[in-house]
Order: sequence, then C-alpha cells, then structure tokens
Amino acid sequence: MKNNIKKNIETFNELINLSDYSFIENLNSDPDARKNGDNKFSREVFCGHYVEVEPTAIKEPNYVAHSKNFFEELGFSEELINEDEFIKLFSGDMSRIDNLKQNKSWATGYALSIYGREYYAQCPFQTGNGYGDGRAISVLEALINSKRWEFQLKGGGTTPYCRGADGRAVLRSSVREFLAQEHMHSLGIPTSRSLTLFTSKKEQVTRPWFKEKSSSYEPEVMIKEDVAITTRVASSFLRVGQIELFARRARKNEHKDALKELEMIVLHLIDREYSEEINQDLSLEEKIILLAIEFQNRLTSMVANWIKVGYCQGNFNSDNCAAGGFTLDYGPFGFIEMFEPKYQSWTGGGMHFSFFNQPVAAFKNFKSFCSALKPLLISNKEALEELEKIENNFNKVMEEKMQNMWASKLGLEKFDHELFDELINLMIDTKVDYTIFFRELSNIPDGISSLEKSFYGSLKDENIKLRWNSWLESWKSKINLNSEEIKQKLSNQMKLTNPKYILREWHLVWAYQEAQNGNYEPVNELQEIMTNPYIEQTKEIEEKYYIKKPSDFFGIAGISHVSCSS
Repeated sequence: MKNNIKKNIETFNELINLSDYSFIENLNSDPDARKNGDNKFSREVFCGHYVEVEPTAIKEPNYVAHSKNFFEELGFSEELINEDEFIKLFSGDMSRIDNLKQNKSWATGYALSIYGREYYAQCPFQTGNGYGDGRAISVLEALINSKRWEFQLKGGGTTPYCRGADGRAVLRSSVREFLAQEHMHSLGIPTSRSLTLFTSKKEQVTRPWFKEKSSSYEPEVMIKEDVAITTRVASSFLRVGQIELFARRARKNEHKDALKELEMIVLHLIDREYSEEINQDLSLEEKIILLAIEFQNRLTSMVANWIKVGYCQGNFNSDNCAAGGFTLDYGPFGFIEMFEPKYQSWTGGGMHFSFFNQPVAAFKNFKSFCSALKPLLISNKEALEELEKIENNFNKVMEEKMQNMWASKLGLEKFDHELFDELINLMIDTKVDYTIFFRELSNIPDGISSLEKSFYGSLKDENIKLRWNSWLESWKSKINLNSEEIKQKLSNQMKLTNPKYILREWHLVWAYQEAQNGNYEPVNELQEIMTNPYIEQTKEIEEKYYIKKPSDFFGIAGISHVSCSS
C-alpha cells in the first residue's frame, strides 16, 4: 500500500537525500562535453540528450522572494530559505556545496518550429545543433512525497546553446516569471512553478529597452539591469522542440544512434509525464498512439483555460510548448485587459500568436509533435494511419473544449453560437475589460449598469445600449433563475470560472521597478493577492487591483507592449 503521509523537509541535507536524477541517469550525455572543458561557450552539440554544465553563480545574492504556497505543497520548512547551502544551490553557486549527492547540472538542446514551420536560422551554425537552453540549467531532480520534480535555474549562466549571449536573466523579467507562474497555478491552469528568486546588486548586464513613456514598438536604448536567478520547478522540462530535435536527426540519419536517441527521449517523456495513463508493458507503437491522444487532451485543455482567464502566451513556438501539456516559459506573455481578439503584448509575436489564435498555434505545435513521432512508426503503416487520424482530430477536440469553456464562463449548460457571437461583437464595440466584465456578469446583474464598471468608455450610443439590454435578456432566458437560491448557486459557480484578479502588466512594472530599488514588498504583496484570484478580498485591495487599465498606460511601451528582452 502506498504511503501517502507527507514528509516535511526541514534541512538542506534532507532535500538532497531525496535527489533522484532520472534524466541524466537514463539518457545519453553529449560525448564531446569533456573535451570542451566547462561547456560555457557556444558550440555545436551533435548528439546526446544533455550537456553537463555548471551554473555561473550570481555575485553576493540578495533574497527577493520565495513561493510560500509551493514551499508548503513540497513540505519545505520556511527556515530552508535561510540555509546557506540552499541559497548557494538556487543562486547558481554549486561548486561550493560539499554535500550534494551528485554535483551535476545540465542543459538540453532542442529544435525550433514557429507556427509549424521548421527553422534553422536561429541556430548560430545554421544546422540546428546549437539551439537550446542558453541560460536555463537544471540543478536538481528529486522525488518529494512520491512525486518527481526537476529544479531549473533561469539565468544561471552560459551553456553551449548560449548563441553568444551572456546567459543571464534580469530582475525585471525574473519578477514577471516568478509571479506569473504562481498566479497561473492559483488560476487552476497547469504550469511550471516558482520556488525562489534571488538578485545581485554586484552584477549588471545590458539590455535593449524603451525610453520612459515611449510608444515605440522597437527598443530605443540600452540599459543596465541587475541580474537575477529564478528557480522554476516542473515534473520535467521536456518540450515539443526537444522531441523534434531528435526526430530531425533521425530523419536525416545524422549519426548512428539518432533513431535510438529519439526512441529514448520519447520513452522518457512517457515515463516522466504520462506513466499513469500509459502502461509500460505496451508495445512502442501502442505507447506512441496513447501519448499523442493524451498530449492532445492536455494541450487543448490548457489553451482553452488560457483563454478562459485572458492569458496570451505571445510566443507559442514548439520550443516553448511543454510536452507534458502545461504552461512553460513566461517570456513575452500578457493578460488581456481591454478585450481584443487580436491582442498580442509581444512586439515580435504577430497575429499567429495573438489571443484568439492560440488554438491554431497549439494545432501547429501538435502537428510538429506528431511529425516528430513518425520516424518511430515508419515500419508500421497502421500505427502511422492512426497517428494521422489523431492529428486530424485536433481541431474538433479543440473546438469542443473551447465551447465548453465559453459555456462555463457564461453559466450556460450548453454553448450557444448566436449568443456568444453577439457578445463578442458587443465587447469589441464597447471596449470592455475582459476580466471585470465576466466577473460582474457572474453577479447575474438586473441591468447593464453594473456591467458598465468594465467599460472603458461611457455608454452614450443608444443603439449599443439597446443591443446590451437585448443580449442580457436573451442570456437570462437561457440560464436557470427559478429562485434566488438557484441564482446564487449559479453566481457562485460562475465566480469559480471567472477570476476577480489577474496579473496586469502595470502591476508587474510597479513590482519590478520597486525591486530594482531594493524594495521587495510589492513582489510579496502581488504574490499574496494573485495567488487568491477567485476570492473576494478586502475593499482596499479591490480598489487598488480590481480596476481597469488607466488611460495614461494605453500605447505605452513596456506596459501595453513588451519586447523579448530579458
């Protein structure tokens, strides 16, 4: 019988005793690693699943924050954050830790597909053998309370995949990622998690950014920023792009073990992410078919949930798509404020990664994933045909998930096309705040007056007023309001779907600007509020955080739109 008693981890030694390195123990290391010394310079990696590389410690690390919720879930004592060796590990200073079970850390390569099209140009060698974790280094894999976790430093220094960059993350982007991951988890959406955030006042790097109050879409100045390391944690960091890399090598027969290494990484993915759904006694072909079905299910659910809460990934390439079907890589992301189907906060993202186009972007990544599995099925025509069917069924599954999500947001038992289409048109024409509108609708208002709290302009147009009144009447005729008790029950149910608080960019700007000045209180305040996004909070919090985007912030670079600088 499985022991479900949760064990608390009081000391660093207790944590290290739980280490269990399945990735580096079961997969192949880069055979050229040793002759390349410390592996901190850009080079081609021709084979192997990972490269051993030690992180580069940030100088004199300053503690910024840790996830209190995640510490509690892991059973970590709050005292751990003060332990010298805990601080060293998660600020990249592994070389000075004596009692690590295995003093190993690693980076991985992956391929890149943008919207389903294979790219090689981003690789400095134009071969695809130099693209991968340029500043993300995994430093620990552990079994904690019967669950496997991988701990990865973002901004941990250069690797063979650094492409000439400095391997660092800056405090600004690290604050954004730290807060966003825990917010998404609290919104009920599968995601990588945040553990700790450290910065340094003794080390800075230069990044392109915008002038103050600029409306430019291109960075205009180079600024010096404090470096930071945030530790992100997940069941694995396997990406669609990672599976693609080995499939490309297998297709081109780039080395004698290319097909075998593809099989190994796919089986490892199943073991790490799908072991409960896929029986290890099945044949390889059966496992691959089930993997495609399960990944499709997770991917479609995740994207429907993104749109439910107003999240836009911004850069949903295959290398930013976790093969475990959870949210990964909070670089150019944003939460929509004024509703616009084409919303995209990243200046380099374009229409293909815009808010309402995320289901299509997901399909492109799924096609890339299926394509990467096909070399393993090449001798089995039936299995290939079955995989094609699953691939072609993606849009049907995605549409069903989207319709169920919209029905849930609207408190409907069944999706209504006509009602939905008119609502979307009204939201665009009226310029509404996405989060506030759906939260106010969850109160099941008598008229449009309370919904006006979400409108960015005054409702002067009589025609739009009539349309809103007509829509509300139509909506109410389709939801069950037979009694006050039933109405209240439906309202409560809708509030579990429609969050009250979302992480708006101007909140994040305030937090990282204050953090740059050494004041970390706004980071902690946002962590507290944004990890309780569905509940009613104090009047003071409501007045500060449940408000529309101020007019002064519209069109402002770094708030309304961001570059990929991090």
